[in-house]
Amino acid sequence: MEQAEAQFKETGEKSRLFGETNYSAKTWDKERRVIIKSERLDQGLNTRLVVTNLPHRPQELYDDVYAMRGDMENRIKEQQLMLFADQTSCHGFQANQFRLLFSTFAYVLMDALRRDYLVGTELERAQCSTIRLKLFKIAARVKVL
Repeated sequence: MEQAEAQFKETGEKSRLFGETNYSAKTWDKERRVIIKSERLDQGLNTRLVVTNLPHRPQELYDDVYAMRGDMENRIKEQQLMLFADQTSCHGFQANQFRLLFSTFAYVLMDALRRDYLVGTELERAQCSTIRLKLFKIAARVKVL
């Protein structure tokens, strides 16, 4: 962390350093490998620790495995929260499975739209809820007589 801070002060540009150590928490039966990423940005210091047993180099492991896993979890969260995959409140399994199928289909359509047609626009990296709000949601007025 100190090296990242010193490098940032010296160059004025973001610095990103990786390292590793072995660590054993009190409840662990043995030491484990810990990957350390220390990044100094304009906003401040950003440090991440990843406990692993994988043999890759620290930066490779962080960029190619850990960051990709986090992105995948964001996609799952996007489907659950923004496309209502968590609304399986029917009593029957088939009805809930059908709802989940619709949610999955909606996500696949949104992802294809984002990947194939929204490249180069302000929505190219937008989440499903933003795409739905800006492209699909239509205002309506209901008048009860």
